[in-house]
Amino acid sequence: MRDKGVRGGGKDFLWCGGYITLPSEEERLTLYPMDYEEFRWALGDINSIPLLRTFFDNKLPLDRAHRDKMRDFRLYMLIGGMPQAVNTYLETNNFSLVDRAKRSIIKIYQDDFQKLDQSGRLETLFMEIPSQLSQTNNRYKPYAVLGDTDKEKLTEFLKDLEDSKTVLFSYHSNDPNVGMSLTKDVSKFKIFCADTGLFVTLAFWDKDHTENIIYQKLLNDKLSTNLGYIYENIIAQTLAATGNKLFYYTWSKDATHNYEIDFLLSRGAKLHPIEVKSSGYNSHKSLDAFCEKYSNIIEKRYLIYTKDLSKDKETLLLPVYLTQFI
Repeated sequence: MRDKGVRGGGKDFLWCGGYITLPSEEERLTLYPMDYEEFRWALGDINSIPLLRTFFDNKLPLDRAHRDKMRDFRLYMLIGGMPQAVNTYLETNNFSLVDRAKRSIIKIYQDDFQKLDQSGRLETLFMEIPSQLSQTNNRYKPYAVLGDTDKEKLTEFLKDLEDSKTVLFSYHSNDPNVGMSLTKDVSKFKIFCADTGLFVTLAFWDKDHTENIIYQKLLNDKLSTNLGYIYENIIAQTLAATGNKLFYYTWSKDATHNYEIDFLLSRGAKLHPIEVKSSGYNSHKSLDAFCEKYSNIIEKRYLIYTKDLSKDKETLLLPVYLTQFI
């Protein structure tokens, strides 16, 4: 895992027989679950990621290798990057036991949330992430989850949730441009799990445990359910792990429908919009409309989906496992 704690960035000084680091010299780093490259390392694979980087840099499809790479990446999505879950998989190759390890982690989170808020509302905000993300709300609706809650108290809950580092917040940008933090709308946001493996377990929390057969069907892309929200979560996790702040943008298409850009990346003085599809469907109407609306600040545009690398005019269509290189 990547270190979240304190890393000494300055000089060490001898004090009363021991060495200390001046607080002003410390550098605080954010802890993330294992990213996909670290996950492959844990499985003993040091070659796949450099190879994928070569294909991305040269904008080449993987052809017959694509199916295997998608299956490899779905394995990462299901297990996640928490060391306990990864170790359990390496030791047992049993998805049910991996799921049990992930449930233990989630129960630790629940205990910690209870210590901060004995009413259970903070815990509820976390546990309802999959249900909120699976709906076509364009955002997380906390009042729909908690009911009538004091605004100041809700703000405190959301701050506690964000500070816990168990989640990732993506804020709506009211004016997409360079410096999106200046125009983010703190009242409109999506919440993702910081680890997609835990997200998968939360999505099946109605069961005491998630059976091997469910994991096998998910792994082989044979489960008849909409997995769009899982793919959106892994994209959020990947972008955050590579140093990006998360923003999205919606605007009216007509009286009853909206366009939506799932993620907006700032690169220099330009924007890189991203639309995510959970299937091989390569239509990108929202992306096209956004790029026409903000044509003067668009540099690159991406559709991230489950098919092989391709290009559709100005849009680069990327398989989900290449997101890390954007």
